[in-house]
Amino acid sequence: MFIFEWLNNQVLRMDWISNLVKLLVENVFGLNVSDRLGGSLHFFIYDVIKIFILLSVLIFIISYIQSFFPPERTRKILGNFKGITANILGALLGTVTPFCSCSSIPLFIGFTSAGLPLGVTFSFLISSPLVDLASVILLASIFNWKIAIAYVVVGLILAVIGGTIISILKLENYVEPFVYSNKMMELEQEELTVKDRLEISKDQVLDIIKKVWLYILIGVGIGAAIHNWIPESIISTVLGQDKWYSVLVATMVGIPMYADIFGTLPIAEALVLKGVGIGTALSLMMAVTALSLPSMIMLNKVVKTKLLVIFAGIVTVGILIIGYTFNALGYLLL
Repeated sequence: MFIFEWLNNQVLRMDWISNLVKLLVENVFGLNVSDRLGGSLHFFIYDVIKIFILLSVLIFIISYIQSFFPPERTRKILGNFKGITANILGALLGTVTPFCSCSSIPLFIGFTSAGLPLGVTFSFLISSPLVDLASVILLASIFNWKIAIAYVVVGLILAVIGGTIISILKLENYVEPFVYSNKMMELEQEELTVKDRLEISKDQVLDIIKKVWLYILIGVGIGAAIHNWIPESIISTVLGQDKWYSVLVATMVGIPMYADIFGTLPIAEALVLKGVGIGTALSLMMAVTALSLPSMIMLNKVVKTKLLVIFAGIVTVGILIIGYTFNALGYLLL
């Protein structure tokens, strides 16, 4: 138990970096981390370093594993299953694709054009930006393992239920015709060497870091401001756990925004530290990543409005249910 706690604090939470940053802020910059400015600087530097280290290591490992399952091979595997089993596999596949919602849409097009059931591709589309292995580790590093695991479970459930509902409704006619006509070519997968897989993993890390670094900096900056500059009374008035509308407000606020899950985690962390319910913070995070306006605009290019509205409605209702549930039972996880 002691070893696990040490690994969690020093390897995952990286308390040693927090201590080093504290020395930097106090001894080099001459600020007190207990003051607003010093505390903000400590929060910003520590979270940025921690997130980038964890993100780089995790994406490298995940990308190496992914190299064994290219889209064509994945499509063949999923094509062997039907019904809810296929939805579950589609949702699980989304957890090992560390992409934002916009990046997931090309894969959605590929899977749909290859003949996979529409519900399965939507299960993938929901889970891919919402739940991935890297975000699970980051959630555990910011909160704890109970919250991280619970988040994964409810995210997968939402993806499976959402995809299943879309399957039942038989909405294939509401996908733009060009998606079905854009047939995937059957290409034989080249056997990759270890060197090839390492190179692919390195390129994936660089590619994703280039895409998300700005969102991480903005997210950590907002988190630092919330944590050190916005009075708790103001946040409690709007998003306090005792407010019945807090989850609804957080979800609606998150939809017009666009950021990667890695950029929203520091904001969720700061909100919880200010007394906001864990469900409210997670609802904001989930709305930003799964229902962002840019991804909805992109999705509307490949599906018709009715299907887009049904998809957004299912995910929104799911996020609200998850948020209120976490707020009601969050004390069991903290």
